[in-house]
Amino acid sequence: MPAPSATIPPPPPAADAPPPGVLTLFIAFTQIGLTSFGGGLSGRMMRDFVYERRWLDEEAFLNGLALSQALPGVNVKNLAIWIGYRLAGWRGAVAGFTGIIAPPAVLIVLFGVAFSTLTRFPLTHVALAGAAAAAIGLSISMAITAVRRLPRRTLPFAVMALTFVSVAILHWPLVWTVLIGGALSVTLEYRRTAVASASAGSDAR
Repeated sequence: MPAPSATIPPPPPAADAPPPGVLTLFIAFTQIGLTSFGGGLSGRMMRDFVYERRWLDEEAFLNGLALSQALPGVNVKNLAIWIGYRLAGWRGAVAGFTGIIAPPAVLIVLFGVAFSTLTRFPLTHVALAGAAAAAIGLSISMAITAVRRLPRRTLPFAVMALTFVSVAILHWPLVWTVLIGGALSVTLEYRRTAVASASAGSDAR
């Protein structure tokens, strides 16, 4: 498990490593799946694929993360499929999905068999609490990194704030929040881009 206190290094200028093979991708996702916990998986993926292996640049990874969070299903599974497909096509997508899901699934079955016995020991609860704390720390680090990369405009921060209020305070259904917020932000951004392009065209004349 990655140390909770570890800081993310400065971002590389761009992905500069050759694309990996399918087996290499499978092994990489298997290692991540077996050595990370909970919400810390996306942070571990970013560290591994962007900063260490340099298979992706930061912007591409964050775009994939946003897409995986907007789609139904488990975010980490969606992200693994997206990364695998981007790096090695459909075979990479299969490798990403299998590597991130299969090994932890085997472990959870084995752990479930022994869980009733392990819960008798106080150390088990301490270990689970520590893993949860590490996952929360990595998730916060991931969120801070994503916020730093947001364009310094009103719209992205307004959508982020409205989404937080809708889900955390008003308890609106997540599906409708994502659909409405996503459609609204895409529409407004499209209009902003169109106006900027028209303005640039008129200035050129």
